[in-house]
Amino acid sequence: MDESIRFRHALAAWAAGGADAGAAAAVARELAGAVRTVVLVEGSSDQAAIETLATRHGRDLDAEGIVVVPLGGAMNIGRFLDVCGPPGLGLPLAGLCDVGEERHFRRHLERVGIGSGLTLSGLEALGFPVCVADLEDELIRALGAEGVRHVIEAQGETRPFRTFQGQPAQRTRPVEHQLRRFMGTHSGRKALYAQALAAHLDLGRVPRPLELLLTRL
Repeated sequence: MDESIRFRHALAAWAAGGADAGAAAAVARELAGAVRTVVLVEGSSDQAAIETLATRHGRDLDAEGIVVVPLGGAMNIGRFLDVCGPPGLGLPLAGLCDVGEERHFRRHLERVGIGSGLTLSGLEALGFPVCVADLEDELIRALGAEGVRHVIEAQGETRPFRTFQGQPAQRTRPVEHQLRRFMGTHSGRKALYAQALAAHLDLGRVPRPLELLLTRL
């Protein structure tokens, strides 16, 4: 197993607590020497977008010692800061979150001693830019509705998307809203489209939060 994957798994088990936490902590400590920065993100879609854009910029995050770690939801940020941050491994940190969840990031960053009285600009300065409203919204606005429809077509999902658009709850909504909601309708679809949209994105139009994060790393 790749060491970055082992490190992610060890962090997740350690953060979760339970009977395996001690062994997981030992593995994480063993592997931490090769880690330069841990990037804490809400889910696998954020990880997919960041890694895809990094590759398109000619970077190999694994080789650089940068590990993108999905939290499995913003509410888990505190547990991961406890194991990755000053209370645990003490590694350099960065991250990405949605505007609706930034309060969780802000509160726990302050709790572990990383910043105080944080604002959105303060989070950015620490390497934790915020997506408005979320990653999918950022990518859709950057690519444009027509560009996103081309990506959906390339994925062979034009017909399911049109069926989704025809649902009573969706018919009168803007197409950008329909696209965003469509990406969350099936398990794994958000990550699939985060990667696909990032792969098709004009590198001159990378959403600001992603651009800030990649520049920071």
